[in-house]
Amino acid sequence: MRLLIRGGRAVDPARGVDDTLDILIDEGRIVQLGKHLETDGAQALDASGLAVAPGLVDMHVHLREPGFEAKETVSTGCAAAARGGVTTLVAMPNTRPVTDCPEIVTLVRDRAAPTGVNVLPAGAVTTGQGGRQLTDFAALKAAGVPALTDDGVPIQNLALLRQAMLWAKELGLPLLDHCEDRDMVQNFAVNEGRISAQLGLPGRPAIAEELQIMRDVMLAEETGAHVHICHISTGKGVDIVRQAKARGIHITCETCPQYFSLTEDEVLHQGTMARVNPPLRTPADMEAIRAGLVDGTIDAIVTDHAPHTAEEKSKPLPDAPSGMVGLETSLALALTGLYHGGLLPLSRVLALMSSSPAALLGLDKGTLDLGRDADLVLFDPNQEWTVDKNQFASKGRNTPFHGRTMRGKVKYTISRGNIIYMEG
Repeated sequence: MRLLIRGGRAVDPARGVDDTLDILIDEGRIVQLGKHLETDGAQALDASGLAVAPGLVDMHVHLREPGFEAKETVSTGCAAAARGGVTTLVAMPNTRPVTDCPEIVTLVRDRAAPTGVNVLPAGAVTTGQGGRQLTDFAALKAAGVPALTDDGVPIQNLALLRQAMLWAKELGLPLLDHCEDRDMVQNFAVNEGRISAQLGLPGRPAIAEELQIMRDVMLAEETGAHVHICHISTGKGVDIVRQAKARGIHITCETCPQYFSLTEDEVLHQGTMARVNPPLRTPADMEAIRAGLVDGTIDAIVTDHAPHTAEEKSKPLPDAPSGMVGLETSLALALTGLYHGGLLPLSRVLALMSSSPAALLGLDKGTLDLGRDADLVLFDPNQEWTVDKNQFASKGRNTPFHGRTMRGKVKYTISRGNIIYMEG
């Protein structure tokens, strides 16, 4: 199939391109970029008034399948990804069974194949995410995992974590770490501070995250491993990463739209919809996250898309599971808060959501370069729309952004030259 995308604003941060261009796609690859290209029998798609960018790469997504299909399936999660402009995603391993062996990696990839979204399951660091025995990293890499992580079950055994870093480095795999001291945070629902005191609840202290970031920095320096800090949420955490990078330590990090869009006060208004790990923090922390995005300390914007059932989220705040969905709102939130908010140019927002995460994981994605897979998102950066959770493709309706008006609307998502989402 030949497809010609005409007259869009092509923005490719990896190549420094930002110009009105036509893009010709043939057999799933980008074969020509230029002005006034001839259709030559290709199907034409008018992109006038739209930005045309590399498909988004979300390196932190919970698809829930196998084991928790009531929350989400690979199919519904990928449909949500396509609606949000995401063409490549990394699926976290906290499924049942855990993604700790090649068989589960293959199962998830096979179930994702018909959707058109490129799903790369991350491999668990320890068997069953139990924190006691390392998995077979080499076998997981051979099965196609791009990274290793125990995700929401942070490894507390430092000897085991150090060995994991050494083996991961040997294989060239990044280790993605959720940094929270489990003894400090237990299953507490909110940030420790003013809101937890007002609600009379124990809180998750910021230092529980910061101590483990510092621990990871020191181990990364000693082992030479690439350690990636998941969903960073505190100002001091950003400072620790900033200083580590200045010393040449191979530390990278990500954050999520909720951490630069919301504060802990949201819990007072939305209850369990605003419960997430790590928790929403203070206004000062939110501003520090924004500063980390502006100065380049933070390398990627991800969703940590974490669907739960309505029944689960209807429980009292201390008992409900943490997490919120994000695949269908992440681009709009980033555009609204960072681009339209005057903090970042469009190319930088797109880099944080495409070329930068692709580079962190060593993926041949996140660019409009000739010969590359034709993975693209076409969006109107200025269109206002109101989030309606009842229209989500995801099974999850657990969003704190329901009813919020945003700017930036995905119109088409294209994966390997095939239109996998078209508005309406």
